[in-house]
Amino acid sequence: MYLRRQILTKALQLHQRHLSQAAAAILHPESPGVGSYTYLDDLPRPDPKYDEIILAIPRTSSGKSIAAKERKAGRVPSIVFEQEDGQHGGNKRLISVRTNQIRKLVNHLGRSFFLSRIFDLEVRAEFESEEVVEKVRVLPRLLHLHASTDAPLNVTFVRAPSHALLKVNVPLVFRGEDVCPGLRKGSSLNTIKRTVKYLCPADIVPPYIDVDLSELDVGQKLVMGDLKVHPALKLLQSKDEPVCKIMGARASDQQKKSK
Repeated sequence: MYLRRQILTKALQLHQRHLSQAAAAILHPESPGVGSYTYLDDLPRPDPKYDEIILAIPRTSSGKSIAAKERKAGRVPSIVFEQEDGQHGGNKRLISVRTNQIRKLVNHLGRSFFLSRIFDLEVRAEFESEEVVEKVRVLPRLLHLHASTDAPLNVTFVRAPSHALLKVNVPLVFRGEDVCPGLRKGSSLNTIKRTVKYLCPADIVPPYIDVDLSELDVGQKLVMGDLKVHPALKLLQSKDEPVCKIMGARASDQQKKSK
């Protein structure tokens, strides 16, 4: 029975890998091969200034008391998951990372930008040890911060090999406010979305998406389908969902101003 379960599990893993690679080929069929994606010159790419290896040590058990001890010792209880689509459990490793390192990265990048960036993660026997247990590329999936202090409480990572397809909430960066026709007329920007969810090949996860406001007039809006991204990214929300709108003054407000 045990051997049969092992065989079925292996068959399922191979099937999931095949589906993942097939999906990647569909997303970008002209690509010479899965995992060969590169960032395009006119689109945002990760700033090498924040390239950093996240150091971790193995953790043998979990639970509230263990997590409390880890935090007291200056460590963040964390976990690394893997599945071929990069989303769910499997190959779970319990780890702890340094609180100061995670706090620094989150402060420098911003929370949503931290969650849309690929990092190298190095699991060592001890933080100061030269013995590397595992070295892997990861995407932070979840980050819990303390409500009062913003101290990191726990982090969930997913492994991000080149063949992985990752669901990412990519942050939006709004540009062109200074020349936006609608804003120059005194209207206001109604920001409806701060992030947009895409299925991204692991090699080209965008750090953010530029939203160009430079041609928007009063009453005009941008929808998700208007966003300029790498053609291999698949939008996981409706392309007609609004991202932002230039809101004009209400008629009652204009009447007050004219009096």
